[in-house]
Amino acid sequence: MRTTKDRIRHTLGFEGIGLILFIPMASWLFGFDLQLMGTMAVVGSILATVWNYFYNLLFDHSMLKLRGDVRKTVPLRLFHALFFELGLLSQFVPVLAWYLGISLREALMMSVTMATFYLVYAFVYNLAYDKVFPVPYQSPQVQS
Repeated sequence: MRTTKDRIRHTLGFEGIGLILFIPMASWLFGFDLQLMGTMAVVGSILATVWNYFYNLLFDHSMLKLRGDVRKTVPLRLFHALFFELGLLSQFVPVLAWYLGISLREALMMSVTMATFYLVYAFVYNLAYDKVFPVPYQSPQVQS
């Protein structure tokens, strides 16, 4: 299983690269000022960072209990990314609507667009991360 240090590196890398890619694209796409969209993206990033840590920890513990292994196949990565984004979406829509002064429907549509970007990004990032920083193999006795 991954260490706490590895989980922190994973999360900070994910959020940092995601913000660099997302803020200018979202500002252009949604027509909001770069600073306003940047603030909202940073708030979303903080929320996502906390959610990411706990979601991945719970997911890995569940995998370990159910499968005896935390290595993820491509279908498991797809499942993992989809449910991460659905959980985040449920937390972020009200905040987005309030801060940008838009309706919940508009915030939902904006969030779905954001989630689509991050769904693809999460899949690619996690595949790359697993290649660069593979999960160390531990015998089942060590994992207990």
